[in-house]
Amino acid sequence: MAKSEYEKKRDFEKTPEPGGGKKRRNEDPVFVIQKHDASSLHYDFRLEIDGTLKSWAVPKGPSTDPKDKRLAVRTEDHPLAYADFEGVIPEGQYGTGTVLVWDYGTYENITEKGGETVSAKAALDNGHLLVHLNGRKISGGYAMQRIRTGKNEQWLMIKMDDEDADARRNPVSTQPKSVKSGRNMAGVREDGITDR
Repeated sequence: MAKSEYEKKRDFEKTPEPGGGKKRRNEDPVFVIQKHDASSLHYDFRLEIDGTLKSWAVPKGPSTDPKDKRLAVRTEDHPLAYADFEGVIPEGQYGTGTVLVWDYGTYENITEKGGETVSAKAALDNGHLLVHLNGRKISGGYAMQRIRTGKNEQWLMIKMDDEDADARRNPVSTQPKSVKSGRNMAGVREDGITDR
């Protein structure tokens, strides 16, 4: 079996990140947003689709304001077990830096065309995916819209104008701690590696 792009970029003898393999706890698909202090601070938005976590790096993190259009750069798929990863990726490894689980929950694919639900995989392939997130920090509808294909594929992450929209809220700055451990980035760095 060929190695995935995720596996090719990592030396599992040196990094605490989880290897491949499936880990599924919920009947509903999960999403996770991980705060990642690598070469620059960003947020990794991941959606469970077809047994893997489809992933985007969102430099400014998610917004609850429908007027904000947040850039989201596609990255390699991650294994489902990565949704629980919180810890420190050591120097010399891909993605060196601190990772915390900023938000976590389940989601529902709400993409439709002609009154019919479009599968999340088909919507992703078509470049337009609508999801309803059920997280602890953010919830409600979000649109993922591809704006550039090819290398460094770019998307926009946009909050839908629904009852969960709030232009006054800024959870990225007001809720910095992990939903998994309650720690901030400094706490994760001080503690080092946690469970996978």
